Formats: sequence, C-alpha cells, structure tokens
Amino acid sequence: MDGVTVGSAARGRTITTEVPARLDRLPWSRWHWMIVIGLGTVWILDGLEVTVVGNIASRLSEDGSGLAVTDAQVTGLGAALYVSGACSGALFFGWLTDRYGRKKLFLITLAVYLAATAMTALSFSAWWFFLFRFLTGFGIGGEYAAINSAIDELIPSKYRGRVDLIINGSYWLGAMGGALLSVLALNTDIFPKDLGWRLTFGLGVVLGLVILVVRRHVPESPRWMFIHGHEQGAEELVDDVERQVEEEKGEPLPAPGRPITIEQRESVGFVEIAKTLFRSYPKRAVLGFALFIGQAFLYNAITFGFSSILVKFFDVSSGATGYFFAVIAFGNFLGPLLLGRFFDTVGRKVMIAGTYLLSGALLFVTAWFFSQGWLNATTMTACWCVVLFFASAGASSAYLTVSEIFPMETRAMAIAFFYAIGTAAGGISGPLVFSDLTSSGVVDDAVLAFCIGAALMTVAGTVAAFFAVDAEGKALEDIATPLSVREATAGG
Repeated sequence: MDGVTVGSAARGRTITTEVPARLDRLPWSRWHWMIVIGLGTVWILDGLEVTVVGNIASRLSEDGSGLAVTDAQVTGLGAALYVSGACSGALFFGWLTDRYGRKKLFLITLAVYLAATAMTALSFSAWWFFLFRFLTGFGIGGEYAAINSAIDELIPSKYRGRVDLIINGSYWLGAMGGALLSVLALNTDIFPKDLGWRLTFGLGVVLGLVILVVRRHVPESPRWMFIHGHEQGAEELVDDVERQVEEEKGEPLPAPGRPITIEQRESVGFVEIAKTLFRSYPKRAVLGFALFIGQAFLYNAITFGFSSILVKFFDVSSGATGYFFAVIAFGNFLGPLLLGRFFDTVGRKVMIAGTYLLSGALLFVTAWFFSQGWLNATTMTACWCVVLFFASAGASSAYLTVSEIFPMETRAMAIAFFYAIGTAAGGISGPLVFSDLTSSGVVDDAVLAFCIGAALMTVAGTVAAFFAVDAEGKALEDIATPLSVREATAGG
C-alpha cells in the first residue's frame, strides 16, 4: 500500500501514513466542490428553519392558525426548545461521529431533521409543535459536529479557513429564502392562515431530500479511517481523488509533505476527551467558550426576535417583516463570503478578534441610535446589516476554531461540546430573555437586550486577541498533535 507501513495486531497497530499530507497538497478541484455542495447545504436548511419560525411567529399566534400559541411562546419557548434540541443532538451525535465515522452520522442526522420537520408541518396542538421543534434541533445539532469534522478533514489547509467560513455562512442563504418564503406563506390571498406556515416546513423536507441524494456521494474522512483501522480504504480513497485531480489539472501533483506515525484505536472515552480539552489545551478551551457564548447569544436571540422588534417598535405588518429580514440575511452572507479569504491570508487571530470587537462596537452604536429615536424600520435594518456583516464572519469562525485547534480523535466531540455549552448559555437563555425584553414594547428594554449582545461579543473578541491560534495554512496535525501519534505530547 502506497505510503503505509502496517504493524501487527488489527487493534492497536502502528502505521505510518502520508494521507494527511496528500490531502493538504491537493489543488482546488471539482472533487472539493462536491464536498462543499454535499456538506455545506445543511446550513441553508438551518437558516431556513430558524428564520421561518421567527417570521411566522405573529401568524401562528393569530386566531385561525390552527395552533393555540402566543407570539412570545414561539419566539421564546419554541426557540429555546429548538436550540436545546440542537445542543443535545450535538453532544449525542458528536460522540457517535468520533466513534463510527463522519459519513454515517451526516446521513443519519439529516434523516432525523427530515422526519422532525415533516412532523412539525403536521402540528395540531402546541405540545406537538414544541416537541418536534426540539427534535428538529436535535438533528441539526448533530449535523454541526459531523459536518464540520468532515469539512476540515477533507479540505486542503490552504483553503480551510475561507471554505469553512463560507459554508457556515451559507446559513444566511437559507435565512433569505426563509424570509421571502414567509412573505409568500403569510399572504392570505394565496394560502389560508392554517396552511401557509405548514407549507414552509414542507419545503424544508423537500430541500432536505435533495441534499440527502447529493450527500450520498460524499466520502468518509480518510483521516478518521486510518486511525480507526481502515488504512487500506483511506489509501484507496486518496488514490482515487489524486487520479481525478491529476486528470482534471493535466499535470502530476507535487510530492506530499512528511508522513505521520500513529497507533490505531477504536474510540476515545469522555474522560480522555475532557483531560485533553481542559488539561492540555486550557487556553483554547476558554477561547472556544467565549466565541460560542458571544455569537450564540447575539444570533439566537436577535434572529428569533427581530420580527417582533419591527412589528412592535416600527409598526411593520407581520406579513412584511420577511422583506426586511431578507436584506439582513444577505448582509450576513456577504460577511463570510468577502472576508473569509483574509482568515487564511491576514491570519486567524487578527480576523477573529477584529470581527468580534468591531461587531460589538457597532452594536453598541446601533443601540444608542435606537434609544435616541433616530431609527425607522429601514435605517434599523441598515444598521443591522453593517453589524452582522462583521458578526457573521466572526460567528462562522467560532465553528472553524473549535474544529481545528483540538486533536483529530476528539474533533467532533470538541465541536459538539463547545457548541452545546456555548449555545446553551447564549442560545437558550438568549431567546427567553430577549422575547420578554422585545415584547414589552419599551425602548429601554430593547436597548438593554442589544447592549447585552454587544458586551458578550466584545468580551469574546478580547479573549480571541490573546488566545486565538495562528492556524492559517497549517495542517490539522501540526495545529494539535493527534492523541494517537507515537511518543507525541500535546501542547497548549
């Protein structure tokens, strides 16, 4: 086998492999586009889900919707249940992802999402709606761990930062679609009150089925394969990819970098994962918490509550809020799209800290403008576009950060852990707090909500300025030494 020296026993064998170096030296190709399309599209679904619920909240609370719920329940309790489901799903499926592989789990988690979303569309009572909002989040949370692991392990180090940011930022394409879809669904001249919102969830199922078909062609991570005793399959997969790329480019590939020697293992226990995260990498652990809490509080709270802000403070009709949110979503997507490459060139530390600090400062300014009564629905939306242009790049970099700064054997669980803890702190409490503050109709309450989000983003940016890792252009194995490497010690 090319590049592999095999030891004795099937379990605990020692092998030397060039698979990571061979993957990192690949030029960008059609094969990489297949990975991006197959894995990145889930964020479009997540954006669609969150935005649709936020924009149809007012309609669900109206008489004739078919559900006996209030606006505050949908944007508060419903949002918190969705996020708590995502946190639980991330932890549950994250452990399974590290144990059983990336591909199995990114197919299973999508199937869970599809089933739960279909059941949401059939809601006949409040408890049914809230139950399947939780289960929809459960599937989406599992997607985060499985997919971010696969992305980082399949994309060459030269492009990893920008690709990861743009894929995570594609959430906002779904948000745009969800916002515009809600405008159509809430038009009672086209659909009855109790039907339009159901069709929006039904569309999510249709899109998910299309993604499932595409995703079947995305391979397992060769990095996961050679650690878990499937080194021959990993070699054959990389051989095939190299052959495809050479045929496409019409020239031989350069020689790979240095090989890596590891001792194969089946899985890593929770105790070893905890020791690795907090004993070997304490500063990186603090960084992960700060980034996730800041962005989760800001995004989950504001995303779920923006429609209510427009309706209560600017007299925008519930059927028109989708137009405003579509504009904000577009600004969010432009952030990772236009700033992503600088995370690979200027560097991780400068860009992560800069986007968090700048978005926090701009949010404080927006809160002050709002408190002075200087904003209307249009100028408020413009301010949010500017704030979230930078915030979305920063938020996307949180997923990139925790997926690349810890050892390969713990990658999915590290993503799941920081996502779950950070999102539970910011994403569950955020909607509950913000729904009360924004639904009160009192300007000072909404200003307080904005300032809380701005403060947390500023704190996270300050932490990043000191603790962020210069991971740009580096192989994953150089950023954090794999636990399976022979005679290797992890560094902080």
